[in-house]
Amino acid sequence: MKRKKGNLFWLQIVGLLLGLLWLSPFYLMVVNAFKSKRDMFADVLGIPSELVFDNFVQAFIDLRFVQSFFNSLLITVISIAVIVFFSSMAGYALSRNKSKTSGVILLVFVAAMLIPFQAVMIPLISLFGQVDMLNRFGLIFMYLGFGSSLAIFLYHGAMTGISKSLDEAATIDGATKFQTFWHVIFPLLKPISVTVGILNVIWIWNDFLLPSLILSDAESTIPLRMFMFFGQYTRQWHLALAGLTIAIIPVIIFYFFAQKQIIKGVSEGAVK
Repeated sequence: MKRKKGNLFWLQIVGLLLGLLWLSPFYLMVVNAFKSKRDMFADVLGIPSELVFDNFVQAFIDLRFVQSFFNSLLITVISIAVIVFFSSMAGYALSRNKSKTSGVILLVFVAAMLIPFQAVMIPLISLFGQVDMLNRFGLIFMYLGFGSSLAIFLYHGAMTGISKSLDEAATIDGATKFQTFWHVIFPLLKPISVTVGILNVIWIWNDFLLPSLILSDAESTIPLRMFMFFGQYTRQWHLALAGLTIAIIPVIIFYFFAQKQIIKGVSEGAVK
């Protein structure tokens, strides 16, 4: 018994040390964001002797935070909505139609996950440029294509645990296929929808490569603005770190409000 308590104690110590190690970059970022340039290079690890809020004001303006935040939010929200909507319907249709054709289609979607974006980058950009879709709408359409494979695979797996008797009961009550899906099946897919949403939010919000090839300066997202911002302030790290602190605030707020849904979705999915 004492040995188990001793092992638990050392595990807690190791966990605490790993937690401090993980938090150290955030500490350096936030602390130095409030320093002047001279104070930062004089003592990187120390607490600022005077809080310089002007760093955040200048970073907020130069980062064009309101515009870039709106662009990131618009692209992310619409992309998640279309991925969840179309992928859930596709997963439902493929799971309910037991045929060789549906099996081949599912296999194609699964195989598409193995194809890296870099392999299709040049022809894809060329094709979208010919139809004048190198904009936010075209980017959302691309996210739908790249994000659907994993989402359909997850929805298809979740549908196997939902009885077909629900479809039959809804059909007897006079519901159409879409009404059956939207009002009966889709609410039962909430845990997997939360999982799909979280995975794609992380990817889409932080994506840099695809927006950098498609979006103009006026449509730039937060990762693009941060890239330009760091290029502009390579020797003024106090301003760069202030901008980085501002940029990660939306992600922290999102996880703060979404953590309950994440835990609930994982637990409900485990029970099923």
